[in-house]
Amino acid sequence: METRELTYFAAVAEELNFGRAAARLGMAQPPLSRAIQKLERRLGVRLFERSSHGVSLTPAGEVLAREAAKVLDAVAAATARTRRAGLTEPRLVVALKPGGDGGLLPDILAAYRARPDAVAVDLALCGVAQRARLVRDGTADVAFLHSPYEDLTGFDSEPLRVEGSVAVMPWGHPLAGRDGLRLADLDADPTPRWPGTHPEVDDPATLMQLVALGRLIVVAPESVRDQVRRDLTCVPVLDATPTTVVLAWAEQTRSRALATFVRTAAEVAGRLPCAPGA
Repeated sequence: METRELTYFAAVAEELNFGRAAARLGMAQPPLSRAIQKLERRLGVRLFERSSHGVSLTPAGEVLAREAAKVLDAVAAATARTRRAGLTEPRLVVALKPGGDGGLLPDILAAYRARPDAVAVDLALCGVAQRARLVRDGTADVAFLHSPYEDLTGFDSEPLRVEGSVAVMPWGHPLAGRDGLRLADLDADPTPRWPGTHPEVDDPATLMQLVALGRLIVVAPESVRDQVRRDLTCVPVLDATPTTVVLAWAEQTRSRALATFVRTAAEVAGRLPCAPGA
């Protein structure tokens, strides 16, 4: 199969309409239909059911849709990484959400700059869901992620720091005055909890605004204390699963600059005291 054929197939699989898929691809519908038929003949299976009611994926088509997405993502990532590797002045791009480094990044950057093989570091500040995606698509080299809450499939990783969890809430909330609480206390409270609700919201500023309005309680790593607004407070969640701050990068990546950055981060993390609540 050719990448072009997978691109055509993926467009039809997502749109489930040959006309819309053709318009999205910037081509006429007949050539697209012929390309899909040719692909089906080559594979010896039907990928789509076509009827007067519309287009749907067959079981074989569903399998190819999943696999094609992986292949096309890998091709895009390879292209991005190759172009960045060819830059005259190589740079290392680190993705993280604001405050998502466990308080480690300033010391890591200072130590890394002192290494003889260090390169310039760019920071890609982004939302919760975007960090891993930036590494997967080749835009970033490495990201600060949080285990076990994020999917590390396809990544190599280095654990840096284990943190306890806190519940972020307004000062006026009935639970705000406690020295500590348990997940059952949050379950009993009518305020929705994140993670768990509002999955479409991953911007930290938006989450904190929802907390300030009394619409949400956010359970986050202990280090978030340094970034919360003055009108919010953090209460330790005593029985929450500890969070491990990890550096994650694409499997089988070969980069001296990245290897040095990861090694430096591990050394810095090993010198610092454990985070509170860990």
